Amino acid sequence: MPSEISVEVIASKILMIRGKRVMLDRDLANLYEVDTRQLTRQVRRNIDRFPDDFMFQLTREELQNLMCQIGTSSWGGNRKFPYVFTEQGVAMLSGVLRSKRAIQVNIQIMRAFIQLKRLLLANVDLRRKIEGMEKKYDKQFAIVFQAIKQLLESAPVKEKRITGFR
Repeated sequence: MPSEISVEVIASKILMIRGKRVMLDRDLANLYEVDTRQLTRQVRRNIDRFPDDFMFQLTREELQNLMCQIGTSSWGGNRKFPYVFTEQGVAMLSGVLRSKRAIQVNIQIMRAFIQLKRLLLANVDLRRKIEGMEKKYDKQFAIVFQAIKQLLESAPVKEKRITGFR
């Protein structure tokens, strides 16, 4: 049942492509327990519901980059460029697939997107605090960095011994 799908599992399937958080069509099909072909067929039948900011198809370069990151073999598998869906596109999928499973999985996916947004906002706050500390303590640490640089510059350079035949 969909309640078995944890938010963490879904969050691990959210990728950053073209500056947007997206999910691959095959990952969504697995979550919905449908074949990827069935999912893309339903999307193509309802293409008006999926503008470019809801869904787009990966380019050859993006697919190559993704295969390198995930460690997917270039031998076998799907020969078509996969579709990726933004948060809004995923929300639209539940209306296209029209199953109880799709609705329940979409609820979990929306929770994962919300959790990810909260996490990113928390990281922004943390980064701001660190930057503030760097500005505040910059003068104190500048002296330490200067001393380290002087030690590195004055360290004698050892000559390499050549071993073997000349």
